[in-house]
Amino acid sequence: MVARTSAVLVDGLRFPEGPRWRVDRLYFSDQHDAKVWSMTVDGGLELVVEVPHRPSGLGWDTEGRLLVVSMDDRRLLQCEGGTLTEIADLSGLAPWHCNDMVVDAHGRAYIGNFGFDLDAGSAPQATVLIRVDPDGSVRVAAEGVRFPNGTVITPDGRTLIIGESFAGCLTAFDIDPDGGLTNRREWAKLDGAVPDGICLDADGAIWSACPLSGRVLRVREGGEVTDVVSVDRSGAFAPMLGGPDRTTLFVCTADTSDPGATATMRGAIEVCEVDVPGAGLP
Repeated sequence: MVARTSAVLVDGLRFPEGPRWRVDRLYFSDQHDAKVWSMTVDGGLELVVEVPHRPSGLGWDTEGRLLVVSMDDRRLLQCEGGTLTEIADLSGLAPWHCNDMVVDAHGRAYIGNFGFDLDAGSAPQATVLIRVDPDGSVRVAAEGVRFPNGTVITPDGRTLIIGESFAGCLTAFDIDPDGGLTNRREWAKLDGAVPDGICLDADGAIWSACPLSGRVLRVREGGEVTDVVSVDRSGAFAPMLGGPDRTTLFVCTADTSDPGATATMRGAIEVCEVDVPGAGLP
């Protein structure tokens, strides 16, 4: 197992999440500060848009327009020229806050949700993974998922893998031509770890953030951990492979995910160089 340590590139954030690499910039949501940012490889920040009900998952439609999950009011928004427009209302299917998202090559968005009031300490409940098609139609993509979180799609567009935080595993589905998800199976069990955000590399391994241990694990199908990155903050919440060669692992970190305790602005973007470049979506 290869052990690595990340370094803080940008600090003074509140709670960064949902990192995405596009062209030559990293995009991410500062959830508790209600902002979406873009960032250059050397840490230069540019405000993209403010999202009053807290932004989470990010993606782009087939026209290159930014899509943003609005957490608290459970909507999918489109951002164009700094203006937000509602694409879909998810509140009829999502029982609590919406979170991460992956958008496929056809513009279909797969969006997770908490399923219960995590911040109030409610009992965990299984929930659904939601799919929003380009025409704005909303449907259940998968049922019985336990806190569906970080999500990736393989380069061939045929497999979706999602982290089930409260099941401690990564779960795979086949993607049918019509966007339906079938052949559900356990891709990897993460013993002693809680998967949060994830990203995929060109060897088919997944980097999974572990918010309770301040680590990011590189996991192969079946559960073998090949690399561990330890971060500066207490929690690692989401990774993304980017940079000129896509071998820079950007990690969203913070000391806590509790909205009542992040006003100290200890959130950060940390970086670590790795061996295998990023691949697939997002």
